Amino acid sequence: MSRLSALSISEVPSDINAIMSAGEDIMGFTPNDGLIMARNPEMLKAFLGLVQSIYQPSALDNDLKKLLGLMTSSASGCQYCQAHTQYGALKHGITEQKIAAIWEYQTSDLFSPAEREALDIARNAALVPNAVTDEQFERLKSHFSEVQIVEIVGVISLFGFLNRWNATFKTDIEAAPAMASAKFTSVV
Repeated sequence: MSRLSALSISEVPSDINAIMSAGEDIMGFTPNDGLIMARNPEMLKAFLGLVQSIYQPSALDNDLKKLLGLMTSSASGCQYCQAHTQYGALKHGITEQKIAAIWEYQTSDLFSPAEREALDIARNAALVPNAVTDEQFERLKSHFSEVQIVEIVGVISLFGFLNRWNATFKTDIEAAPAMASAKFTSVV
């Protein structure tokens, strides 16, 4: 049970309600973490701006962004974000096999060499203290441009915030992500 309940959509200020409705259209549900954050509308607006800037079409493949969020959330142990990233990856067309193999990325044929390097960074960046090495970063540079690397670290950092936020609040997982996550419970 969440340590702070999500507001109902009727309790959300009208200007935020429109934003939350747009999120519902994209995700298929209203995220409870946003309904908790709606108690501070300016924070929620700023946060949603960051999310939009990270997930807009860019130099970095959206499939990789989804996998980076999943690895960051898995390594940090945030169940809410794991469920959301598994759901988002499935919805985006990433196979169940690839999602289930996230911890086998270093040896699985499902992952490219570039994905392996990026997921290494995500896994080690999620640790406290941060365990990314200079050697890992140099290998990352052999696969990605500086613009793409900024985006990789942006996704990881976004999920660093979300992982802390949702693990601290013990945010209740919505039905759709919970069902998606249940597919992987016995696998991971």
